[in-house]
Amino acid sequence: MKSGSSLIIGHPIMASLETQKPYIAMIFVQVVYAGMALFSKAAIAQGMNPFVFVVYRQAFAAFALAPFAFFFESGKVTPLSWGLLCKIFFISLMGITLSLNLYYVAINFTSATFAAATTNAIPAITFVMAVLLRIESVCIKNVDGVAKVMGSIVSLSGALVYAFVKGPQLKLMKNNWYLSSNNNDHDQKPINYHRHEWVKGSLMMLSANTAWSLWLILQGGIVKQYPAKLRLTTLQCLFSCIQSAFVAIAMDRNPSSWKLGWDINLLSVAYCVCYSLTPNLFFLFKYLFI
Repeated sequence: MKSGSSLIIGHPIMASLETQKPYIAMIFVQVVYAGMALFSKAAIAQGMNPFVFVVYRQAFAAFALAPFAFFFESGKVTPLSWGLLCKIFFISLMGITLSLNLYYVAINFTSATFAAATTNAIPAITFVMAVLLRIESVCIKNVDGVAKVMGSIVSLSGALVYAFVKGPQLKLMKNNWYLSSNNNDHDQKPINYHRHEWVKGSLMMLSANTAWSLWLILQGGIVKQYPAKLRLTTLQCLFSCIQSAFVAIAMDRNPSSWKLGWDINLLSVAYCVCYSLTPNLFFLFKYLFI
């Protein structure tokens, strides 16, 4: 009787966890994302070219995703026409390539904290763009509609305040943990952000978030035409890698900028690839075990 009652008590709990899985997954992704902003800032502060960083990130992500896309979606016969391929190419260009390159250039002028904080404005930006494009409808006569509007206003206002209002620096540590301990004056120079650089980086970061929001909106139509999600993600990573390579070559033609060693640069790229794979790992877990 006791075991039966435990099952009865446990069943609602398991049912509740089952319904909360998307929210738990999103919280986990946000926690991982905070680390990505920190490691990215560390690598770029050490002198890694942000455009080259995007190329390596997308190349490693495409290489890591390709085996999963081949084995787990080999049974899905999804036609890939030239028209659809062009759509995927341009969505990758307007969304991933533009967003990531703006993001990593902007993080050079701002901080990892700012990058992680302003990303919380992406849902609000996505909602506003979806309403303007008439993909999402909102009714301010009910509680849900008012909550969506107020939440979007608060989120965007917070991002703008964070961008244009900069207080004094908090010196919690004597030196940045990611700076080298050698005697190079460039490495030991403290990071100070001028106001015009901070505003420029902030606007670029908000532009990157807007491009990412547009990419999220456009994903809906593409997924309906090409439901093989892993293959779609791999294709977009590959296209973004190629596009970003042209951008990197145009912006910096120094071959030494492409060198990777066993340092914070390689660790940062690897961590960002793990972050890129996180949503797909949730998809694989559901595919294999649920």
